Amino acid sequence: MEPRTLTTERLLLYPLSADDTDEVHAAAQDPDIQRWIPIPSPYERRHAEDFLQRAVPGGWREDTTYTFGVRPRDGGPRLATANLHHPQSGTWEVGFWTAKQHRGCGYMTETVLAMARWAFTELSCDRLEWRADVGNTSSRAVAEKAGFTIEGVLRSGSLNKGVRRDCWIGSLLPSDLGLPSAQAYLPSRD
Repeated sequence: MEPRTLTTERLLLYPLSADDTDEVHAAAQDPDIQRWIPIPSPYERRHAEDFLQRAVPGGWREDTTYTFGVRPRDGGPRLATANLHHPQSGTWEVGFWTAKQHRGCGYMTETVLAMARWAFTELSCDRLEWRADVGNTSSRAVAEKAGFTIEGVLRSGSLNKGVRRDCWIGSLLPSDLGLPSAQAYLPSRD
């Protein structure tokens, strides 16, 4: 897929590029990002360069990961990074992080909702999943504010820096946003 740009009332979601190297590298020095996101630690400039020059364009080209930078629509610094990844049978997963100085402003909830609408209307996504290591309460708060149903804990459900961890999992369906599904859905009656 050709990289896309999405907009919300306040935000511009744009395809990350090599021009974002300094900002990605700087944000990734945050101990919270290094704790919760499976990135190398220490995170060196070469890691940002490889991510932006190889992984990001490759994900778009191969339709496996769509990675966006997030900025205010009227200009300004990059606030966050978010992506849709691991497409399987109509299910995608959302991942994200926000630069420390921009947390708590609702930017990521707005970003996740914009990406969800795009996934449901243009990617034939019928289920959007969110996962985070148990204890990452900031990520969970974003998921809940965006309307995800928290479904439980996956034991040993994530791998971060060579360590398996339990993770929370949640889902968002097109119907949660008032949108039609690509496939019929028959919920259980239990």
